[in-house]
Amino acid sequence: MNISVVGTGYVGLVSGTCFAEMGNQVICVDNNPDKLKKLKNAQVTIYEPGLELLFHRNIEKKRLTFTDDLKLAVQKTSVIFLCLPTPQGEDGSADLQYVLNAAGDIGRIMKENNITEHRIIVNKSTVPVGTSHAVEAKVKESGVANFSVVSNPEFLREGFAVEDFMKPDRIVIGARDEKSADIMKNLYEPFVRQGNPILMMDNESAEVTKYAANSYLAMRITYMNELANFCEKVGANVDLVRKGMGSDNRIGKRFLFPGIGYGGSCFPKDVNALIKTAKDSGYELKILTVVDQVNKAQKHVLVDKVNSHYSGNIKGKHFAVWGLAFKPNTDDMREAPSITIINSLLEAGAKVTAYDPAAHETSRYFFGDRIVYAENEYDTLKGADALLVLTEWNEFRNPDLGFLKRTLKGAVVFDGRNIFSPEKMKEEGLQYYSIGRQVVK
Repeated sequence: MNISVVGTGYVGLVSGTCFAEMGNQVICVDNNPDKLKKLKNAQVTIYEPGLELLFHRNIEKKRLTFTDDLKLAVQKTSVIFLCLPTPQGEDGSADLQYVLNAAGDIGRIMKENNITEHRIIVNKSTVPVGTSHAVEAKVKESGVANFSVVSNPEFLREGFAVEDFMKPDRIVIGARDEKSADIMKNLYEPFVRQGNPILMMDNESAEVTKYAANSYLAMRITYMNELANFCEKVGANVDLVRKGMGSDNRIGKRFLFPGIGYGGSCFPKDVNALIKTAKDSGYELKILTVVDQVNKAQKHVLVDKVNSHYSGNIKGKHFAVWGLAFKPNTDDMREAPSITIINSLLEAGAKVTAYDPAAHETSRYFFGDRIVYAENEYDTLKGADALLVLTEWNEFRNPDLGFLKRTLKGAVVFDGRNIFSPEKMKEEGLQYYSIGRQVVK
């Protein structure tokens, strides 16, 4: 099948590459000249495990090409995926300008070039309910009618996006006509040969499904964070509570790990967009409103522990930080707890030396030269009073604890991801603070 992908950000590049891997001819469109130059030179522009191999293979096979020419893509492809950013506005709503501008351009190109063949325009961007109608109206402004708008939300986890795309739990397709639904089903059938479902529904239900799924997962994380804070107050161990809860098959084990709050490009934005959409519809989502408030507060929990340990005076203290990305296996720092935590430390007069395996360059956008960037995790410890663990990268899980004890001036570790054993930390003589577990001194 000949398809095009408009936008080569995280979702667009993964989608285009994986579609090509299944034998489709894929044209990826982007108007960023720097990014486009790199892509044409076969340079992967995002950090995502497993993507590079497929990317290079499909460029070599000439199934994956890149251009800034939207006209070419509209002329040559029958299915056009919109994988464009929908950033959060000041009021919490999703900003649809990029999606709607692209839709208007597609309609204009179809009219001006007298394209009579049917086109399917697919919203793969995360968009609020009703966007399919807005896209349809925007295309129709040019006086064309030979197209359909389909809603096809993505459910990709950063760090596992290639695996999620190639072997999805489910495919959600919202369509208003049978022909478009059948074409989309045929496109995705090679990805679900093991029997996972392709769920056909109306556009509105598909649009809500994406927000509903992400918001529910955000709620689970936030609930565990609140429960962890409670466990500390009453002397319970949240790890044991989590295992007791997760063994109930009605609940399950996933998304029950407490920490310092969720971040990234999806959960914060999607929660707020759903809250705003509901409010605009005359309904208040009270649970999600509290979820957002609690998550913002959770990002300060580790700083509160630091301030308490140092009796409210951290001016001149030097902190080592392990992890900057919002989660492991990505360089994404959008809404990362590390931003809130490090900024709070800097504002209090502390110094920070940080290391992240992937977000080294990304972090410079947020911190500039206000922090020191180390080449590896152990280099952060030189001259540091204490260590803060903010991202649970695997390479941080089994460090030389003896070296930590000898190197850190105060022999103190603040673990925002609970990756260390309190018992081992005590054995090594390290003072250890974590989330939802008692302080080990």
